[in-house]
Amino acid sequence: MSEANYLAHVQSQAALERLIETLGKERLLAVDTEAASFHRYRDRVYLIQLSSRTQTAIVDPLAVSDLSPLSRVLADRDIEIVFHDADYDLRLLDREYGFGATQLFDTRIAAQLLNEPGIGLAALLEKHFGVRLDKRFQRADWSARPLSSDMLRYAAEDTRHLPALRDILRERLVEKGRLDWAMEEFGLLETTRWNTVEDSEPAFLRLKGAKALRGRALAVLREVHRWREETAERADKAAFRIINNEPLLEIAKVQPTDASALRGIRGVGPDLLERRGSDLLAAVRRGLAIPEGDLPRVERPARRPPDPAFEARLERLKAVRNELATRFDLAPGVLCPNGTLEAIARALPRTIDDLRQTPGIRRWQVEAFGAELLAALA
Repeated sequence: MSEANYLAHVQSQAALERLIETLGKERLLAVDTEAASFHRYRDRVYLIQLSSRTQTAIVDPLAVSDLSPLSRVLADRDIEIVFHDADYDLRLLDREYGFGATQLFDTRIAAQLLNEPGIGLAALLEKHFGVRLDKRFQRADWSARPLSSDMLRYAAEDTRHLPALRDILRERLVEKGRLDWAMEEFGLLETTRWNTVEDSEPAFLRLKGAKALRGRALAVLREVHRWREETAERADKAAFRIINNEPLLEIAKVQPTDASALRGIRGVGPDLLERRGSDLLAAVRRGLAIPEGDLPRVERPARRPPDPAFEARLERLKAVRNELATRFDLAPGVLCPNGTLEAIARALPRTIDDLRQTPGIRRWQVEAFGAELLAALA
């Protein structure tokens, strides 16, 4: 990367304000963030990359006192904000700082609507620019300080090419008559917020294989899972770095009560046994001590009664959607996901106006093939 295209790592409030004053004059700005979910218990923004058409800067949010100048740029409708796969970045920016973004262009969504064979950033950069991202840093710990120069260069590559990639994909969307499709999808991203609605299902039941357990085993799983989460939070480590899910499930089944039995479980290494073995065994004992009447149970949701007519409508919609996907040269789930088809099959719209009111349907879908969907229902 030439020095003309790379600004020094921004590590002070004054430097940030100078940078934003410059970038605020641009009409297009590419943005990315780096988090550390592979290393830390609670994910957060540890790095922010910004690229105009002529320069790239990396902002250290841990080193500045106020990121609000950046929020003004992100919300400026005179500046187009380019992301690749914006969803998680936007959710983190909302949770950490209350920031949103407008006038978005998401190169991943654009690539999907063009049926690119690879929609990941690495695949797109290699295809269109011959750039190969350094895989060494895919799971780097971005919370660590100081960051090496190689890590900073790697991070800068995530936005440096986005303006040019946006231009290529936008031109192809125009050629295919799908720019309006993309713009509608981009507009929906402006409402992206961190989901604060708590999942009603306990976290330990979301482990793969947990719902196959019963009674005492489920109680032990709940206690050892709670121990792992509390330990990970105190240490600010990703939970799997304390102990993986698979040995947790095995502990729930075997229910070891001493170090010898715990040692025999695959995935319980000497370090874990030495440092945390007694605490883990204490969690097992808590699960074993729960009275029979208080053992957790897996609540099974009530099943919908069979509805052959609905199933027949859904199958007709899927068949038509799959034919349309071939015609449009798009993945079926990109053209119209199954969840939207299910909503249509339940709502039974009779007219195009009815179809527009169906939850999840897009304007571009109604305009491009709404009549075919209605015909499938008829």
